[in-house]
Amino acid sequence: MSISSTDKMKDEFIETGKIVNTFGMCGDVKIQPWADSPGFLTGFDHFYIDGIPVKVLSSKVHKGCVIATLEDIEDIDAAIKLKNKVIKIKKEDVCLDEGHYFIADLIGLHVINAETGENIGKITDVLSLPSSNVYVIKGEREILVPAVPEFIVETNIAAGNIKLRLIEGL
Repeated sequence: MSISSTDKMKDEFIETGKIVNTFGMCGDVKIQPWADSPGFLTGFDHFYIDGIPVKVLSSKVHKGCVIATLEDIEDIDAAIKLKNKVIKIKKEDVCLDEGHYFIADLIGLHVINAETGENIGKITDVLSLPSSNVYVIKGEREILVPAVPEFIVETNIAAGNIKLRLIEGL
């Protein structure tokens, strides 16, 4: 089985936010982050916009968003052209802590009952709730499972599956 260049690009980059507006008159942009914390985006030297690397000259968190100064964006007219553009980063530029995964990598994983080996379905969404993330799993029926150690036995992105310990009633 070969991997198409589209699949490779999908695996190489991750969407991490969207430019929602300009900020000030000097060409800064306001980014709505799609991450656990807005501060996550302040650690990158480059963003990718429409597949093109753009150097980040500076960035800071401001009221839940990220304000960024991008190379060659020197005034509000240049910045406004970036409004509604999606910001991507290279996965290889990120070092996730043990047990942390990109949501995009979890979507589509086969869910297996760790005790019986039964295929329960696939993860179709991950809900970010205050207490924990919750996996939305669709199979014969839809079930919601908290993404906590009590339920997660093993996550194997490379193998395309996750093994869960389910409680009676799920």
